[in-house]
Amino acid sequence: MRIFAIIPCYKVTQHIEGVIVSIGPEVEGIIAVDDCCPDESGKYIEETINDKRVTVIYNKENLGVGGAVMAGYNEAMKLGGEIFVKVDGDGQMDGGLIPELVAPIALKKADYVKGNRFYSFYNVRSMPRMRLLGNAVLSFITKLSSGYWSIFDPTNGFTAIHAKALSMLPQEYISNRYFFETDMLIQLGNMRAKVQDMPMEALYGEEVSGLKISLILREFLTKHIRATLKRILYTYYLRDFSIASLHLPFGVIALTLGTSVGIEGWIKSISSGVPATSGTVILAAMPVILGVQFLLSFLSYDISSEPKSSLQQFWVR
Repeated sequence: MRIFAIIPCYKVTQHIEGVIVSIGPEVEGIIAVDDCCPDESGKYIEETINDKRVTVIYNKENLGVGGAVMAGYNEAMKLGGEIFVKVDGDGQMDGGLIPELVAPIALKKADYVKGNRFYSFYNVRSMPRMRLLGNAVLSFITKLSSGYWSIFDPTNGFTAIHAKALSMLPQEYISNRYFFETDMLIQLGNMRAKVQDMPMEALYGEEVSGLKISLILREFLTKHIRATLKRILYTYYLRDFSIASLHLPFGVIALTLGTSVGIEGWIKSISSGVPATSGTVILAAMPVILGVQFLLSFLSYDISSEPKSSLQQFWVR
């Protein structure tokens, strides 16, 4: 299959040559996207790198990593690409892993493959503490918002996608900046695309991570909550209706009712000095227990419903 590598370029002149050299002959074309780089990364590539596979395109304004990658995807699509690999230009990804990254797609076992730096205990130990904490928190939240419960490390930018899945993505709704990789998973989940992780080791140099706790608490958290609510509404009440569609509201109502009764009884007991009766305790406890059971049942159903088949099997050329 025709493989193209997409490299978003923004202040990467110190690393970009090594990144391109690391990309093996299995890749037919390399699209370097100068995202209005102040260091003129595109010009630097054209003047210093002699690789006939490389095509440089320029964004007229800075669009962020997502906007740059989408521009590269669209250019590669025009050139007839079938698998598109995203490689960051900062030298933290091993281009030699591209064959392993694209293999599940070429074998029609997945539509989208991404790196996962959390497979190895020793690799996790080498991660900067703040980056480890941020990725762990985001990984759990992304499971809720995307429906991919077996996927970890959502901000990993080493990815590969098949042309079929890419053509189905609503590009206008995908975030252009820090939320890009996570938003891709959310949109792929809405399409029921098959996503798979690939174990990899991250390479950390002197680069400063763009992942900031403030972004996690504000932009990321807000978008994840919105995406989770949309996914549940669409998956369980618009596209399909199952037993899980009943378990969720019943669980929320029962848990809320039991908690409210319990708090009210506790307040009355404190103010009056009279201990609550066993009947009052049971009246509060039973809805809480039922609510938790309903919610756990819904969660179990949701986990088991993760997409297991590639969209490629439905694609007739």
